[in-house]
This record gives sequence, structure tokens and C-alpha cells, in this order.
Amino acid sequence: MSLTIRRATPRDAAAYARIMGHPQVFGGLMQMPFATEQSWAERLAETLAPGRTDLLIVAERDATVLGTAGLHPAGTAIRRRHALMLGISVAPEAQRQGVGSALMAAMCDYADRWIGALRIELTVYADNVPAIALYRKFGFELEGTHRGYALRDGRYADAHAMARIHPNPPSIPVA
Repeated sequence: MSLTIRRATPRDAAAYARIMGHPQVFGGLMQMPFATEQSWAERLAETLAPGRTDLLIVAERDATVLGTAGLHPAGTAIRRRHALMLGISVAPEAQRQGVGSALMAAMCDYADRWIGALRIELTVYADNVPAIALYRKFGFELEGTHRGYALRDGRYADAHAMARIHPNPPSIPVA
């Protein structure tokens, strides 16, 4: 069956809680444990509010959400409007089946062709080799390593800062 990529809605809250709360997924994320379906419903509804520029999408097959991805403003500073933060998660049963690649392709296409973002940034645990390989496949480069970046399972873990610069930034044609 083919994979469908679509915008996330609050009705996807159970899938977000299931995927991001899974022990094989959670350890690779910067999320806090024990997020509830209700908290995800509220977060998803928040991103759909007027004026919000976040994009949250899901990948689904046979009406089952297998992965999630989001693009978020890098902050509120006007001089950082060209940069977006990316997050992605794929259910364990769907990993290494093209779900992550489909989500990444959709995110890069959206950032490049529809909103003209110059930078897509992300943070990934330094030991998450499969995720780093996926990001490199889509043009992300290592920009630095944060030592002791986050507390993960009772230990401080290093994380890499990675970014992708738009491969062909929009310009106005010369008359």
C-alpha cells in the first residue's frame, strides 16, 4: 500500500502519543515522557490557530499513522524568520521502510518551494546514527556538537546541531 502524507489534526493526538511515547522512539527525541493524548490534542490544535506558521504532517498507510514531522519557527526574533526547526518521529514497525524519507522530502519541499526558508535546523542525539544518515541524505550538515546537551534516561547525552541550507534560494529574475 502507498503512503499518504497529510497535515496533522487534533484527531491524530492518539497516534502522536503512541509513536512518541514508544520506548524505541522516545529515547531519540527531545520530548518529555508521559505525554497524554489530551496534551497532544491541545498541542495540535494550537498549531492550527490563526497566525501560527508551524506545519505538522503525518505519514499514514491504511489509515494508520506511521510517522510525524513538524516545521516550527526557530524563534520569535525577526532576524531569524528565515530559519525553521524540524522534528520527526517514525513508529518502530515502520522504520527503514521509507516513511522517514517521505516525511523529510515533504518538509524540504514545503520549506523550499512554498515558504522560501533559507535554513532548516535540527538537533539530534550524537549516537542516533540512523537519523543522522537520514538527515545527511537530505542535505543536512553537522554544524557542531553540544556536550551534555540533554538529560536522557538519567545520563547527559551529547547532541549534534545540523542544518540544511536551501539548495537554490528564491530570487527575482533579472529583467
